[in-house]
Amino acid sequence: MSMAVAASYSFFVLRSTVNPHGSASGCPPCLATRQSSIGVLALKATGPKEIRNLKRGPSPFHCNSNADGISAKGDTGRSQPTAFKSLGMEIRHKEFQFDSIDQQIEPGDLQDEAFLNAVVKVYCTHTAPNYSLPWHRQRQYTSTGSAFMIGEGKLLTSAHCVEHGTQVKVKRRGDDTKYVAKVLARGVDCDIALLSVESGEFWKEAEPLHFGRLPHLKDAVTVVGYPLGGDTISVTKGVVSRIEVTSYAHGSSDLLGIQIDAAINPGNSGGPAFNDRRECIGVAFQAYRSEEAENIGYVIPTTVVSHFLKDYERNGKYTGFPSLGVLLQKLENPALRECLKVQSNEGVLVRRAEPTSDANNVLKEGDVIVSFDNVHVGCEGTVPFRSNERIAFCYLISQKFAGDVAELGIIRAGKFMQVQVVLNPRVHLVPRHIDGGQPSFFIIAGLVFTPLSEPLIEEEREDSIGVKLLLKARHSLARFKGEQTVILSQVLANDVNIGYESMANWQVGFLSTLIITC
Repeated sequence: MSMAVAASYSFFVLRSTVNPHGSASGCPPCLATRQSSIGVLALKATGPKEIRNLKRGPSPFHCNSNADGISAKGDTGRSQPTAFKSLGMEIRHKEFQFDSIDQQIEPGDLQDEAFLNAVVKVYCTHTAPNYSLPWHRQRQYTSTGSAFMIGEGKLLTSAHCVEHGTQVKVKRRGDDTKYVAKVLARGVDCDIALLSVESGEFWKEAEPLHFGRLPHLKDAVTVVGYPLGGDTISVTKGVVSRIEVTSYAHGSSDLLGIQIDAAINPGNSGGPAFNDRRECIGVAFQAYRSEEAENIGYVIPTTVVSHFLKDYERNGKYTGFPSLGVLLQKLENPALRECLKVQSNEGVLVRRAEPTSDANNVLKEGDVIVSFDNVHVGCEGTVPFRSNERIAFCYLISQKFAGDVAELGIIRAGKFMQVQVVLNPRVHLVPRHIDGGQPSFFIIAGLVFTPLSEPLIEEEREDSIGVKLLLKARHSLARFKGEQTVILSQVLANDVNIGYESMANWQVGFLSTLIITC
């Protein structure tokens, strides 16, 4: 096997794009996952067995793209079908499982409504990176999702529907022609993607959807898309059950979300949700699957969608939602408030500031944040929201853009003062997603170096990663922008590295710039 050798390379940054085999970019939706076992060179260390306290349990939140169930066999001969891992099911030969079938309704009076024609079906071919063997890519597969027209030749869909997509096509309702679409921007943290279609034929007589305001509890909602169970458009109805800051499964972020009881199934992702006035109030993107709960679906509200679109218009690309960059603690305990000299029942305690954030230069450990842009923060970390409602403090931060300045009212050593903090996207030491899709790597003398990332941990399984790296992945903070945790992922057996073949997933303690000539 040939080895990749770079002419010049900085070990510390590890941004090499060496790829001796060549590959195209592509990725699966987060529901459809593949676990490849190409067993020729994948040397895995026998890691500690007792690391249960560090493991992340399976998330009950599932993004709903619909994989086509294409199977692939690796070198080991083991079948690797496309599966909805979170749902615990596989789609094979249309053996489908439905939730809340009683809420599936026929379009009926909606059949001839023009706004339904703005909802299209998305066909995506994905090629996921192989994080264990970063110079390879996994076998490609296809999935379907939903999208809708927003005008100016653009469509909106869910980011996980087109993640690592090598080819994206869309088809209008009542048409049998598929048109090639281009991904203009992907917001991983908010799970939104912006598409464009150049074909004029696709936009003929098209009417884009109009966005509505944030709904209220018990407002009627209609979800439209192309979920599993058939090929034509599907309509489900329900009501708004809850509006609060929600965990976004794809981006591992916390943003405002709308909970509804209308059925959202795989394939619905990227489709619009309407109110009674036929205005789009959000984008369907995930559901909560549990034996203890039923009929819980989630919609990305128009406030988050608007933030994504404005970000793209301002910068020509998507830069992400900002973060304050601090670890906070509630101040419900009266004794703690007395110790910090906080007279009123308000505020949250600053436990730690991230070194890469501007807050690290402004705030100190032990400060109490009592207001954000003159909005008072309660002792439970909540702020007023509409009438007679409260919402998590991070909601105010999510209304800002990268580079915006926030004015904080703080109590330090019993004295009130006001400070200003610049908000920027959070810098992750161990990223949840890889920018550009393809992991960087470097090989020398058969030693394979690559940055630690959450996809690599998931692919290698936590047992083989070890406690030390898991602790770093879960709790460590980046000291500067661009810092990476570099690991020796494996050793490709060769005469020059005899005796080192068993080394795998070892953290590299120190790297310096190295120039290699060949």
